[in-house]
Amino acid sequence: MLTIYSGRGRRDCEGLSRRDFIQAGTLGLGGLSLPGLLHVKAQAAAAGADFVRDKAVVMIFLGGGASHIETFNPNMDAPAPYYSVTGEVKTTIPGVTFGGTFPLLARHAKKMAIIRSFRHPVGSHGQAISHVLTGGTDPNGQGKQGFSLGSLYARLRGGNHPETGMPTYCLLMAPHKDGQYRKEFGRVMTGSRAGSLGPTFAPFSPDGGGTAMANMKLNIPPDRLADRRYLLGKLDELKRGIDSRDTTQSPDRFMQQAVDLVTGAASKAFGIDGEDPKLIERYDTSKFMCGHKVFQPSILGRQLLMTRRLIEAGAGFVTVQSAGWDMHADGNNPGVATGMEMLGRPLDKALSAFLEDLEDRRMSDKVLVVLTGDFGRTPKINGRGGRDHWANLCTLALIGGGLKMGQVIGRSARDNSRPATEPISTSHLLATVMHTLLDPGKLRIAQGMPADLIRLVDGQKPIEALF
Repeated sequence: MLTIYSGRGRRDCEGLSRRDFIQAGTLGLGGLSLPGLLHVKAQAAAAGADFVRDKAVVMIFLGGGASHIETFNPNMDAPAPYYSVTGEVKTTIPGVTFGGTFPLLARHAKKMAIIRSFRHPVGSHGQAISHVLTGGTDPNGQGKQGFSLGSLYARLRGGNHPETGMPTYCLLMAPHKDGQYRKEFGRVMTGSRAGSLGPTFAPFSPDGGGTAMANMKLNIPPDRLADRRYLLGKLDELKRGIDSRDTTQSPDRFMQQAVDLVTGAASKAFGIDGEDPKLIERYDTSKFMCGHKVFQPSILGRQLLMTRRLIEAGAGFVTVQSAGWDMHADGNNPGVATGMEMLGRPLDKALSAFLEDLEDRRMSDKVLVVLTGDFGRTPKINGRGGRDHWANLCTLALIGGGLKMGQVIGRSARDNSRPATEPISTSHLLATVMHTLLDPGKLRIAQGMPADLIRLVDGQKPIEALF
């Protein structure tokens, strides 16, 4: 990430100095400069990327593994103990209920597709997170192969939006003081990797966090920031200082695009100070305290508001982490009832506000929301009031994107332990996301695209009921 300091001191509502810096771009360690990334983007556009649809994907990742039972399959008519401990709420789809902590989302059910037969084979956190976030391209989650869905899309679309320069792939997550949450932070960072696609297509994180990003800091006096020639010189100095091995001189127009990006409209997406205070309040989840040993206010609402701003500015794939869903009721984690009150309520409020905001802006058909996590939870409550790891039936819901919503896809067994219909897999998820973002027919004949990636996108079956 590029951070330009101008020496002014006013701070915004996120505790960040809005006038002290302008943030934009992404730099893989040892990789390209911001102008170089824009050059890569231009090359992709020149290759004729008419297979890219005017769509975006938001992946809300429930780190730790949200219970499929207490989210979208409460199963209240099943015999004990195979039903939701938080009860259920009726939705706008007749006969369909959600877990008891989602009364607001229940009103949006007709915008949603609930998948009740999603499963995969990986039952440990780190491996499962990698497996899901890579759409199964890391088949066993060992991190030795594969790349994230966001990085795949960035490679095919180009690293930046062709007009605004906004990074295609963004990752919104924040460190937490609670030790268990910190573990999930690292796991999601690993799962969000670009892998063999290269650091150019790693996610951009507005806070500069994570091993895939470098936070470049450039100090410029306020009275010199408006001097383009001075700024260009400073950017060039920064480029040479970060990677002295790179002797390739980027064309002037790409350097100019870099300046326009960091000083222009796209940079405004990284703050929310211009939003209507009433809208900010609709999103605000700070009253919900999250953690187990150390508690902090929930930032999920703020993250989703920033997500909408990033998409409006040209981002194409945004992953948002919500941590803490590992509800074993042990020394490191809460039980299911406590955990769902703590995390389900802010998710209910923030996601509902996000969906309403998209609808107000006529963006609902443009944005596909994917709500999932590591895996599901055991059908039976353990002796402490928690649920343990369960990959044979997992949480998955999709919202919007112009797909066929207002339906439940697949059925689970009576005891919520396994799919009772044909399982939906991570490869189905990959294909569904890519077929939403891309036109496979046009991609198949595109020039300059890697044949193995074309086969990956074109060779998988999406969830057919959505198309």
